[in-house]
Amino acid sequence: MIQTGSFRINPDGSQSIREVPLARSEGNLLELMESVCERMEDYGEHTDSSTNRKSYVRIKSRSGEPMDLSEATLDSRVTSSLKFACETIAEQNEDEIIEFFSHDTDNVKDKLCSKRTDLCDHALKIPHDEL
Repeated sequence: MIQTGSFRINPDGSQSIREVPLARSEGNLLELMESVCERMEDYGEHTDSSTNRKSYVRIKSRSGEPMDLSEATLDSRVTSSLKFACETIAEQNEDEIIEFFSHDTDNVKDKLCSKRTDLCDHALKIPHDEL
């Protein structure tokens, strides 16, 4: 827990300070936002053979175990464009992202992805464990 709020003293001698979990503190969330797009290196491109629709799949496991990469395309240009898209989305929606994660909000991915940003209405039908 960390203390947040104003450190000014009110006329009655009290302070407007509240305690929040470190994980939900604005400072911690801003720090995470700075590095989240670095993880885009962990993804490659996958093309569905029946629909020709492209999607991104994890190519590096979190646990270090080998993964099946037979259907993934590993290309530095794809990784660079994915990282750039991530940085752009994070920058343009920073306030909304911080707001949702600093409060105990249910269905963050649904609210952020479709209701607040209109970035991915089609994606709500596809499970995304990372969010």
